[in-house]
Order: sequence, then C-alpha cells, then structure tokens
Amino acid sequence: MKTNRVAILHYSAPPTIGGVEAVIDAHTKLFIQKGYSVSVIAGNGDQGSLTPAQFIHLPLLDSQHPQILHLNSELESGHVPDEFEAVVNDIVEALEPILNQVDHLIVHNIFTKHFNLPLTAALGRLLGEGSKPHTIAWCHDLTWTSPSSRSKVYPGYPWDLLRTKLKEVSYVAVSERRQRELAGLFDCSLDQIEVIYNGVNPQELLALSSAGWELITRLDLPDSDLILLMPVRVTEAKNIEYALRVLAALKRDYSKPRLVLTGPPDPHDAGNMEYFRSLLDLREALGLEHEMHFVYESGPDPAQPYQIGSQVVGDLFRVSDVMFMPSHREGFGMPVLEAGLVGLQVVSTDVPASQEIARDDVVVFDASQPAQETADLIRAAVEANPVSRLRSLVRTTYTWEAIFDRKINPLLKKGGKLP
Repeated sequence: MKTNRVAILHYSAPPTIGGVEAVIDAHTKLFIQKGYSVSVIAGNGDQGSLTPAQFIHLPLLDSQHPQILHLNSELESGHVPDEFEAVVNDIVEALEPILNQVDHLIVHNIFTKHFNLPLTAALGRLLGEGSKPHTIAWCHDLTWTSPSSRSKVYPGYPWDLLRTKLKEVSYVAVSERRQRELAGLFDCSLDQIEVIYNGVNPQELLALSSAGWELITRLDLPDSDLILLMPVRVTEAKNIEYALRVLAALKRDYSKPRLVLTGPPDPHDAGNMEYFRSLLDLREALGLEHEMHFVYESGPDPAQPYQIGSQVVGDLFRVSDVMFMPSHREGFGMPVLEAGLVGLQVVSTDVPASQEIARDDVVVFDASQPAQETADLIRAAVEANPVSRLRSLVRTTYTWEAIFDRKINPLLKKGGKLP
C-alpha cells in the first residue's frame, strides 16, 4: 500500500539553528499535521528535536564533516581531489536504500550551494538512474550568483553541477528574486521554477494558548480578511444589534469578515436571554451565521454553553484587526486600553476610555449614524493602517498552513508518484 512518505534532506537539521533549519522544522511539523510520514536526513541533527518525524543520521552529509572540510579546501582553490569520487560513492551507497523507501524528496540548497559537492554529485547520480522519488530542490541560496561565494566555484565538474538544471527535479525558489537568478543561471523560463515563500506559525509567534488556538481555528479566523472583536458581555447596553448591522455592511466589501463577541448572556436573567435570542434571530435574518460568532455558543459542543477566561480573550485580542465597541454607555471602557497595549485598532463610541484617554488615537463614531457609515469608517481606518494591511495579508496568505494548502501540497500531488 502506497503512503505519503516525505524525506527532507539537508546538511544539518534541528536543533541546529539557521534559516534553512527553521524552514525544515516548520515543514516537518506541517507535513505530519497533514498526514504525511516524514523522515529528515542530515549529517547533523537530533531525533529529540524532530519527533515524531524520523531522523536519519548520515555523517557525510554534514558540511562540517572532516572529510568534507578537507575536500572543500581543495575544491575552493579550483582543484578536484583524487578521493572526491570515492566519497561520492560512499554517499550514494548510504542514500540509495533510503531514497527507495520514500515518495517525495525535498532537498534544501544542496543543488545550488557548494558546501558539500560530493553530496550534490551523489544526488545527481542517484536521480539520473530513474525510479527514485519525486524530488524538489528547495533553493534558498545560490553559490554561482552570490558575491560572497562566487569565487569558490570554477567552470567544469563538479562545480557546474550547481548551475545545471536536472530534468528529474522540480525547482522551488523562496522569492521572485531568487527565481530570476536561478532561471538566469539555468537559462530557462521563469515558469519552470515555482516560487514558494517562507511562512509563519501564528500560534507560536503570537504565543497563543492551546485553548485559544482551538477556538480561533474553530471559528476559521486565520482565513478571515477582517476580524472585529467585541470583548464584552451580552447586554443591551453593548448595542450588539448595531454591530450586526455594521458587519452586514462590511460583508459587501470583505469576502470573509468576522465579528467575535467574547462574553456570555446571563442565563438567570429572562430579559437578557430574550435579548440574546433576538440577536440570534437578527443574525439569521442578516445572513451572518458564518460571520458573527458568540463565543458562548462556539465551544467544542455547540449545544453546551461555552465560556473563556482572560488568557483566551487575550489570544483573541492578538489575532484581531479591530476592537469594536458600539456601546450605548460604559462606565469606563477597559477594552480600549487592552487593545492599545496589543496595538489593535480601536473603533468605538465616545466611552470614557476613548474620549478621556485615547483621544485622537482611536476612531470615535456616533452610534445613531447609519451602520453603513460606521462600516466605511472601519474600512478606511484599516486600509489607512499599514500594520493592519500587512497583518491581514500575512494571516490569510503567508502562514505555513495557507502556503501548504495553496502551494506545497499541490506541488507534491502534481509531481509525486501518488494519485
């Protein structure tokens, strides 16, 4: 039975610290999360840093291995040592049985950097023999076009391997600039080289709790192009019906807007529960069932009331774009200060915290004005803020999750042996 077996190959792997190693760490976690079986093949690394992936240690892959360092000192002076081919053969023998067991091989930098030319030669030989895994050359850096390392390579074998496009290999560049450099080096068209940018992990970067991340993903917030947060309880003073109408107006300009209200209604107050049910009816009438979320009804079991603590509320602050407070009245308006601390745009009525403290640093509106006017204010505030624009772009397009779904997985499916 065929399985989705991916091997990632580099000179070194985590816990070694470096830009490429960070990408390998992200890819390893991502592939496992998506159901792939992953092996990491490297000359330096540690199983404990890669679990549950399998770490396969092949010392000759390490750019700092004594034999490789000796060969490099000769190669960088333009001389091919007599023992070069013997080391290539040793690497071929070590790699061949491993590559026979995988469906996809992702090779980082080895086809374009000079740090271990015997490894580059060994891979080229193995892939040229056929019946090997679909191979992707993930190209972060290029020796032949680098001002700092161009002097270390020379015309001829084995240096020319680093500027030779292999027909058995799919090429990925980490930026359009690298794509242009690589296409020039290979004398090929740009469309023969895929551009896949690096990504970010929002849960790690924003220090989101497990409970917070589960809620955030359950509400599909990472895919939203606008997230409004109302960190309040369900009471008539909060003017939630107005917020729903503003959201409906925003839906005309955004493809996936979201409004999240964190607090619950009071189940012991009949009038409050009646107000809550009226909001649910209004949400349905406005067609906002997918856009407006009461955390109270957004737990793992939607039939059970769900409440969150301050830590998860803080998580929601860190992923949102706007703290929206259309309250009729507030004694103070603490969420204004909380939003200020995390750098979140504030759009509110003239509650004391906005009027007396934040003043010109928030967008204040009159809740008696039409909802469309307030929606226009929100859109203008977000679009005028470069931090907000970049935040939304990264969240929707450049998380590892989004990059995997849009770029990496299709590349594997298109080029691999699996259906």
